[in-house]
Amino acid sequence: MGLESRDYYRPSGFRGFTFFPPIIKNLLIINVGVFVLQMIFDNIVFGGLPGWYVLNRYFALNPISGIDAAGFEYNFQIWQLLTYQFMHGDFTHILFNMFMLWMFGMELENLMSSKKFLIFYLVCGFGAGLAQLLLSPIFSDTLAPTIGASGAVFGVMLAFAMYFPDRYILIYFLIPIKAKYLIAILMVFEFLSIREPSIVAHLAHIGGAVTGLIFLLTDKRNTFNFQNLIKNFTKQNTFGSSNYGKTWGKRSVKTDDIEDAKFYDIDNSKKNEDNYDQEEIDRILDKISQSGYKNLTEREKRILFDASKKK
Repeated sequence: MGLESRDYYRPSGFRGFTFFPPIIKNLLIINVGVFVLQMIFDNIVFGGLPGWYVLNRYFALNPISGIDAAGFEYNFQIWQLLTYQFMHGDFTHILFNMFMLWMFGMELENLMSSKKFLIFYLVCGFGAGLAQLLLSPIFSDTLAPTIGASGAVFGVMLAFAMYFPDRYILIYFLIPIKAKYLIAILMVFEFLSIREPSIVAHLAHIGGAVTGLIFLLTDKRNTFNFQNLIKNFTKQNTFGSSNYGKTWGKRSVKTDDIEDAKFYDIDNSKKNEDNYDQEEIDRILDKISQSGYKNLTEREKRILFDASKKK
């Protein structure tokens, strides 16, 4: 999948926005570091037990009860709700999860603030783990340790669809689909796949997404209008009449650089001329979801930029 972001293009290196915000960057580094450690442990034996088994026994999310493949009782520990999020099964597993985390999480961290995004991400991972622990005995006949960041990533993906419902995602870099429809389709697929025998933790994916939804709906400082989200989801759109059809392939990066650089170079003395409140910010964010970042006025861009620095 690829992210088509022309309508919201903001160049890297300017204040208030970066393509590798600190939490995303550190999460990528930690996950890659743990994966390298896992590969090292694959070639080590502890007391006759392979290293990968020892790591999974103490740091993967073990079922609360049951017998593992080695004949021992599963070793569930509370810290595993955190540690399992940073372990992965193979290169494809970690590559997909980290790419999705970066693609959908980059703008969320810039929008939420780094501290809030980290809390959101970890809470989604905890929710995903709890769903896997509590619901697997009900919906699955086979229990096994769970690893991977995909539960937390599903929460990030759902949040992206809520903040940017009309943003186009390119499936396999070819097929455009709006974020709200893509995430809805993925969630339906996860629900339909719960009882299918698979190594994929569908319950964790659902748990992460539901946790993310609850987090955003109960957050008093959220910056999107949920009623408008429902309206946007049910609104009929066609490619021919959308912003995507009007702008894709017709705007050059150079033009976008000039337009957005002009906004970021506005004299600081002018930034404080306008007083604004949360309702004004909500209105601007609604306008972005409906017609795109490029259609904001210079004052609206300035307000949004100032607000992102205050978080």
